[in-house]
Amino acid sequence: MKPIVDKVTGVNFFPDHNYVFPDLRDAIFQSIAGQTVTAVLRADDDGLIVGIPDFQKTADDLGLDVRFVINDATSVAAGETIAEFRGAPKQIAKAEERLIGMLAKPSGIATRTRQFVEAAGDDLRIVSGAWKKMPMVLKHVIRHAIRAAGADFRITRVNFVYLDKNFVRMLGGIRNTLVATSHIEEHEKVIQIKGDYDDVAQEAIEAAEAGAHIVFIDTGDIDDIDRVSTALTQAGLRDKVILAYSGNVQLSDIATLKQKDVDRVDIGRAIVDAPLLDMKIDVIDIQGAETAHE
Repeated sequence: MKPIVDKVTGVNFFPDHNYVFPDLRDAIFQSIAGQTVTAVLRADDDGLIVGIPDFQKTADDLGLDVRFVINDATSVAAGETIAEFRGAPKQIAKAEERLIGMLAKPSGIATRTRQFVEAAGDDLRIVSGAWKKMPMVLKHVIRHAIRAAGADFRITRVNFVYLDKNFVRMLGGIRNTLVATSHIEEHEKVIQIKGDYDDVAQEAIEAAEAGAHIVFIDTGDIDDIDRVSTALTQAGLRDKVILAYSGNVQLSDIATLKQKDVDRVDIGRAIVDAPLLDMKIDVIDIQGAETAHE
């Protein structure tokens, strides 16, 4: 079996061998290992910074001396300093590969969420439940980002049972589903309607009559809100339920949704797929022992 040459280290190794590559930073920084480096983390864009507790823990794990760090859920402008810290050269190098990752993605999600919240104003409650589709390790980070930005990561703030389309299919329809779960007390019943069994407006009436607390229109057709609202109002049921809507909602849709008779809007990919809030680490000072070449 021919060895593989690692292009970075130049080390030959066999693919079926467990090989621990040397950390070349030890060699790179050998001449300045005794120096103390001060660096700052700055935002490249305007945004809402979240994840500071994880940032602080990681900085502590790296042995950095954090001289300054902003509070969690603080808005910053492009170029503004998020944190300042000191450490040995190798620690600063490790900080660049680990600290930014604690903040960039959650801050991007929080920044986009805040845009939705500000656009909605007092007319709509913004929710983003798409964190459930993300890897387990990221879920708490995304939930925190959404909440820090002023939105909810659940459709309601009390105990609830979410009855999605597959629950409805397995239990035999909207009414049967709500009857089958009626014994679950002290939990709001949230039911997803998609027009699978009947016209979506008729499904909403059936859900309201059968005891749903929140009727979740998940069709992706904004005009369905009008149809459902009108049908519920004519049936004398509109004030008995909360209306929620979802389906590829974009920031540009919020102005239209504010004019509709809907209470909550669930945003999916437009929030959880928000781009990173870009940021960078810059070295601003080096002090300590003289370098070997001086």
